[in-house]
Amino acid sequence: MIDLATSHDYVVLGDNAEVLPTLPDGAFQLVYADPPFNTGAIRSRRTLRTARTGDGDRTGFAGRRYRTTALGSHAYRDRFDDYLGFLAPRLRAARRLLTHDGTLYVHLDYREAHYAKVLLDEIFGRDCFVNEVIWAYDYGGRPRDRWPAKHDTILVYARNAGAHHFDRTAVERIPYMAPGLVTAEKAARGKLPTDVWWHTIVPTSGPEKTGYPTQKPAGVLRRIVSASSLPGAWVLDFFAGSGTTGAVARELGRRFVLVDDNPGAVAVMRGRLGSDGVAYVAADGSPLAPGSR
Repeated sequence: MIDLATSHDYVVLGDNAEVLPTLPDGAFQLVYADPPFNTGAIRSRRTLRTARTGDGDRTGFAGRRYRTTALGSHAYRDRFDDYLGFLAPRLRAARRLLTHDGTLYVHLDYREAHYAKVLLDEIFGRDCFVNEVIWAYDYGGRPRDRWPAKHDTILVYARNAGAHHFDRTAVERIPYMAPGLVTAEKAARGKLPTDVWWHTIVPTSGPEKTGYPTQKPAGVLRRIVSASSLPGAWVLDFFAGSGTTGAVARELGRRFVLVDDNPGAVAVMRGRLGSDGVAYVAADGSPLAPGSR
């Protein structure tokens, strides 16, 4: 069992359908869920390292030679015959786990967002719907027969209508898109984000990148955690992937429980979060040895 009275945070290796029922009612002020998007594909990403060397296998700027080494890869199957049947028990558990003033964020793409909203309306009640946040970015393919899909949808629900914690003053301000149309004072201060978030993906060569497929940028999670939880509150992410939620929660002084059934994801989180103040456990709460499968 996971004991939230302890001084450390948790990373749990296990099926969240088995882990969620073991967590205490009303323990988390914020739950973030980033389930597989049901693309029908195998989602994978290779991590490479390129170093300059005289006998490299590729040529770069000014004829310099470089050698590329594969450091590893991470993958998972992203296909469900009954996607809503997969989500429903997990979202019901998320509602039970939220505090009275808690908030759920469900991160989806265009394939399932509308169906998931109908399901969430059923579980939470339509009056508990708070926002449809659009995260817009610019990367990936450019199909010729339709508008390129360049956004994700984040559905936001309160545990109790009108009672959820939301502190917009805790959110970092952003530049005005037309600063010349506001006063110099306002332009310098910036504006509060709306429900459309323009934010880049994780830079391919930046220090934030872990190599895990579908890694979400810390900036997006920082906005969610800042607005919808208080310092010291518990945050839950039960499709934790690369551990961005945990990294941001720790940065902002929140506690976290991260759950994933992929040993590769737990390995990435262990490398990212370290062992100081973090317990790595199996679904039954038993300690997880480094490198455990």
